[in-house]
Amino acid sequence: MSVAIIPLGMTDLARPAPAIHQVDPRDDVATAVRDLVPGELIAGVTVRSDIPRGHKIAVRTVAAGQSVHKYGFPIGRASVDIAAGDHVHSHNLATGLSGEVAYRFEAAAARPPVQPDVGEFMGYRRADGRVGTRNEIWILVTVGCVANTARRIADQAGRQFAGRVDGVHAFPHPFGCSQLGDDLSATRRMLTALARHPNAGGVLILGLGCESNQLEALLEGIENRDRVRAFTAQGEDDEIEAGLAAVAELVALAEQDRRVPCPLSDLVVGLKCGGSDGFSGLTANPLVGRIADRLAAAGGTPILTEIPEIFGAEHLLLDRAVSREVFEGAAGLINGFKRHFLDHGQPVHENPSPGNIAGGITTLEEKSLGAVQKAGHAVLTQALAYGERVSQPGLALLESPGNDAVSSTALVAAGATVVLFTTGRGTPLGFPAPTLKIASNTALAERKPRWIDFDAGVVTASGDLEAAAGALMDLILATASGAPTRAEDNGEREIALWKRGVTL
Repeated sequence: MSVAIIPLGMTDLARPAPAIHQVDPRDDVATAVRDLVPGELIAGVTVRSDIPRGHKIAVRTVAAGQSVHKYGFPIGRASVDIAAGDHVHSHNLATGLSGEVAYRFEAAAARPPVQPDVGEFMGYRRADGRVGTRNEIWILVTVGCVANTARRIADQAGRQFAGRVDGVHAFPHPFGCSQLGDDLSATRRMLTALARHPNAGGVLILGLGCESNQLEALLEGIENRDRVRAFTAQGEDDEIEAGLAAVAELVALAEQDRRVPCPLSDLVVGLKCGGSDGFSGLTANPLVGRIADRLAAAGGTPILTEIPEIFGAEHLLLDRAVSREVFEGAAGLINGFKRHFLDHGQPVHENPSPGNIAGGITTLEEKSLGAVQKAGHAVLTQALAYGERVSQPGLALLESPGNDAVSSTALVAAGATVVLFTTGRGTPLGFPAPTLKIASNTALAERKPRWIDFDAGVVTASGDLEAAAGALMDLILATASGAPTRAEDNGEREIALWKRGVTL
């Protein structure tokens, strides 16, 4: 089977002082590496208007109604005639997306043999065989009513047990009551998945007592509760003291755990982009794609999510499905999400965000073609519903919206023990698993050093994606072995749940 592949890399940028970057020779546009001004002659094209850094310049004429190509694929249609040298953006380029697609399975992608591990990290091997990158005590809540109680317990316990475990963290949320049916089930499924995460050496689940999300029903979804403690605040005279006592028991168990050498095949990595710009698909995302390839080749598990940010580029993933079952599962996730939009009277292309547009991204197709590069060329081995956990090595596609907090939480619940978060605009957010922020451009990395862990903008200057991937892999292994991320240093740790149903 012939599989369409987006060119990965920045080979053109190895030339001296590039002003623009054209990913594929078939492309009608290139990305401005610096601000362009009218009258400049760039690669044989005269610039016709001001074009900000990260935005697109037409390198050939495109008639109104014709497809405009970037990454070798259409990113929309010209809404007016476009001349070579024009600024190509929302004033002259429109999406071509509309609704569901009848996808067709042709043949299974061959699963490549596992390659020898290229590195190892020091992790915590749990009783079920999974490996954590942290040994923390997590406090989860059944309902938002006890959110602040959980925070108070975590704050006091963090001080009381400092140095005995990697940390004590509360992950409150506003839901758990006034929910019905599948909506309540999804909340419960997410919380049970988080309670079984290998980064948690112990888990306290705090309930109120009268909520829809009853504690006993939640506990039934947790197979092994040796390191789980739970109670309802209504059932205790002093819920803070009860919480501290429960955490003390969990710390006594977790502090006996030790880091041990673990192969790369034990690593599960979430792939996420947020606040993208025109460079995200040229630097940070293809860089993370190299990591996904290395991880999958070694028998590890990269997880891609943000289903609405796959629309328009889904064929690049579906063509890599390892079986008809995986293909149909992934296609179902994609069309199901489109149907969700349409059923609520919303178009499937209500994206990119204002920040994306300001950074140079025009259509959802363009955003998606850049976003899927985080998955590299790895074979798709599993399609997961929201709240499901990975079950085998290889690339997983996970159901979740594009919202940064919701999708990153879903990645952690699915089993990610490290999250790679690419960004062109920047964000301070952090999540339960260590989250590495990867800037698509050096200007962001220099402006926000307290947010950014890795500068992928170096690729723009050097053109050497492989060297950058080696440096990023070293950082990932160090992080998995205990080195703190910027978000951890800043105390940025939270979860967000995807609520889709009726509220009573």
